[in-house]
Amino acid sequence: MDIALICLAAALSIGLTGLGAGLAMGRGVESACNGIARNPEAKGPITTTMIIGMALIESIAIYGLVISFILLFANPFKEMLIG
Repeated sequence: MDIALICLAAALSIGLTGLGAGLAMGRGVESACNGIARNPEAKGPITTTMIIGMALIESIAIYGLVISFILLFANPFKEMLIG
């Protein structure tokens, strides 16, 4: 039962961070497209800012992946739970 809860927590950590990152990226691209459509001369700064923002958002998803790997493979309490 305890291992099942660890697996559920790992799945939730990657799932929720992936969902949040996907929604944030979609919202960012939508806003960048709207900004470029309203002011085409500002395409360069808007694109640069959008790419930096996307990299930061992607790091949040990678943190969720790292947390799920820690829960699955490097959990210090796993021996305590099994025994």
